[in-house]
Amino acid sequence: MPGSTKSLSREGETRGSDTAAISIVNALRHEHELTFNEAVRRYPQAIGWSVFVSIGVIMLAFDPQIIGGFFATPKFQQDFGYFYEPDQEYLISAAWQSGLSIGNPVGQVFGALFASYPMDFYGRKWTFGGCVALTGCLVFIQFFSRSLTALLVGEMLGGLVLGCYVVIAPAYASEVCPMALRGHLTSYVNLCFIIGQLLGTGVTTACENLDSHWAYSIPFSLQWFWVAIILPGVIFVPESPWWLVRQGRSTEAEAVLRRLSSKACTDYDIAAALTAITETDRLEQTLEAGSTYGDCFRGVNLRRTEIATGVYCTQVLSGIYMIGYITVFFNHGGLPTNAAFDMSIGFMGMGFVGTIASWFLILRWGRRTIILAGLTVMMVLMFIVAILDCVPRPGGSAGAGIDWGEAAVLMVWNLFYDLTIGPVCFIIISECSATRVRSKTIAVCTAAQGVLGIIMTVAIPYFINPDQADARGKVGFFFGGLTVLCLIWTYFRVPETAGRTYEELDLLFDRRVTARHFGSYDLVVDREVEMK
Repeated sequence: MPGSTKSLSREGETRGSDTAAISIVNALRHEHELTFNEAVRRYPQAIGWSVFVSIGVIMLAFDPQIIGGFFATPKFQQDFGYFYEPDQEYLISAAWQSGLSIGNPVGQVFGALFASYPMDFYGRKWTFGGCVALTGCLVFIQFFSRSLTALLVGEMLGGLVLGCYVVIAPAYASEVCPMALRGHLTSYVNLCFIIGQLLGTGVTTACENLDSHWAYSIPFSLQWFWVAIILPGVIFVPESPWWLVRQGRSTEAEAVLRRLSSKACTDYDIAAALTAITETDRLEQTLEAGSTYGDCFRGVNLRRTEIATGVYCTQVLSGIYMIGYITVFFNHGGLPTNAAFDMSIGFMGMGFVGTIASWFLILRWGRRTIILAGLTVMMVLMFIVAILDCVPRPGGSAGAGIDWGEAAVLMVWNLFYDLTIGPVCFIIISECSATRVRSKTIAVCTAAQGVLGIIMTVAIPYFINPDQADARGKVGFFFGGLTVLCLIWTYFRVPETAGRTYEELDLLFDRRVTARHFGSYDLVVDREVEMK
């Protein structure tokens, strides 16, 4: 009898295992069969709340953009700068431009690394709400600053909180939506960056001719607008079902999944989604995927962290930090002040159009293909900018035509940036990170990107300021060369993650499938073979 009992027990375990495996395969098939249009129809609430949480990124992008615009604002230059006799104008020194500009990214580095702790302990929802409340308080420092030192303190403290948003937004977006919507909602984070930059440039342009402190105080005060919109809505934000499952609160996770879906969803849809989340969490525990910062660099997670970090750093290395100085860049490049501000708005507008267009590419092309194509085109355009700047400037309209041509090429460069690596980066960092360490992996790559951003923020004013190197468009040689290196790394290291569930991505990384074979590797067949 004892032998029979053991036999029955093993048989029960086998049947239970087979039943679980069948449920998993069915859940995977459900994810793959769900089309984009069906997902939009079935999960409108998931889309809406993801968009709402991403508003924090608009605040993150708005702040440094207005600081960059102030460097070309006459009243700000007069109140905070010094008189530069050769050009008979007021300037903010390169040292203070760098200091003010790095205040925000320095804060972001530490803020991003800190964000994962409350996200894991309190959840995505309340971490987001706490950050918004803190942002509202810290804006007071910026608004009442009347010295560069006080403004620097405000920027650094504000950056500590703003850095949390870029961790929260893609993590939340990737966890509340099905696979069919994942790419669009995570890439929407890039559109929020552009919206923040566009609003920041538009506000500084509208206030540039004011002859009082309101030329820079109004842009600072407008940050309270976002706080007033977000704080009342935080109460109603659904928590991430992935976080709830990891806390052992599966019943609440199921309730959230129902809330995120529409009446078009059936009980099977909800059950399949919960099964996929639960199984992926169980699989990562089986694969010994921990949840600490150290786990981001252990075993197969080291490769996943490298990919996420490398892709995010590619944004900086390709030259995107020039956006913070684009008004000054156009101004020193030969365009009148008003035209420089107008071109800056056009520059951001091109980025907005590019990001919207990228959503159509995401449906047709893979992540890897889009990034490789984007880097190739951006590399060529950056070298063209540098070559144009080397052309001698004749007097009159001919010289002005070259300046305008250089500015136009930069605008096209920004279009391709936001058509390719800008939005796709946020998809990659969400998809390559294991779910148990997603917040920490995103924090690590955000911090790494922030460190590079600090370096670029310090260097760019010295590159372009007329009282320093005055390199102007010749910085294209520098960024074009770095883009070549990014292109080579991307080809060998960045995998194709489109059309894969998180469980499939875990298995692909665990089996150490090479980057170039990710897209063609058939895991569904392998799972069915393992079941037989």
